[in-house]
Amino acid sequence: MTKKIPLVILVGPTAIGKTEVSIEIAKKLNGEIISADSAQIYKYMNIGTAKIKEEEKEGIPHYLIDIVNPDEEFTVADYKELATKYIEDIYNRGKTPIVVGGTGLYVNSLVYDLNFIDVPPRDEFREKCNKIADEYGNKYIYNKLKEIDPNSSNRINVNDRKRIIRALEVYNETGKPMSRFYKDSRKCNEKYNVIIMGLTMERKVLYNRINSRVDKMIEEGLIEEVKQILDMGYSEELNSLKALGYKEIILYLKGEKTLDETLTLLKRDTRRFAKRQLTWFRKDEKIKWINLDDFKNKYEVINYIIKYIKGELNLINKGGKYFER
Repeated sequence: MTKKIPLVILVGPTAIGKTEVSIEIAKKLNGEIISADSAQIYKYMNIGTAKIKEEEKEGIPHYLIDIVNPDEEFTVADYKELATKYIEDIYNRGKTPIVVGGTGLYVNSLVYDLNFIDVPPRDEFREKCNKIADEYGNKYIYNKLKEIDPNSSNRINVNDRKRIIRALEVYNETGKPMSRFYKDSRKCNEKYNVIIMGLTMERKVLYNRINSRVDKMIEEGLIEEVKQILDMGYSEELNSLKALGYKEIILYLKGEKTLDETLTLLKRDTRRFAKRQLTWFRKDEKIKWINLDDFKNKYEVINYIIKYIKGELNLINKGGKYFER
């Protein structure tokens, strides 16, 4: 029997502090980090995605960040393929693979056997859907999805054309709604010995953190970042630029919103996004939830997490770092 690869996964809503916690975990576990963030895969989109800065990495290698241009296609299947390779490479070098992020579908592609990701993309079908959406609007194809797969429509935003079309594509190719695959495919991936931890905190505190983060993004130059990307020739119609933080700023740059209106909209949309992330992850019984409000400081949090991982993975301490027995 092939030995399972120990895989540590840290999830949670945006702005809760996953990055800082994950760095400390990686230090203790002799680990390297694989991002599970569907916006951080794009080059040039740094401030709006809260992408980790080089100095913040503290020497810990990070993967699956800055890997495609904003106009390039990148699917969940692509993510699974690349992440799987990095997990195996990290483990084979005697280190601990740690997946960190808030994109639930990316995480699930590793933890569970989600067979729908094997449905190949059909360019002709996608082109047809895009033409319909261009003519009648996203809501038209969203309503089509609602008819055939209400469960998927509940978790996909009406503005997320890319994922709407993918869900329609899966139905077109298989005759089954995408949500059926979630329901029928909760079989765990047998390659990994997985520990999933989720960070949470009081909703009001989280929302205050989100509001502060948005203000900080503006101070750091989010408006200039979006303008620069558009000046590079990337269309505002790209799925990447419909991401949270970018579509709102584009409205401001077009003169459709004032700066105050834009900030209010972005803060609201980010709070709603965090709520959807929590709803998604709450459904997974494998997740060990860690309420940050229960700890005095980040060091207590880290010690608790390491103790939990140590027990679950049967690790031993060597020179202040933990390794497999």
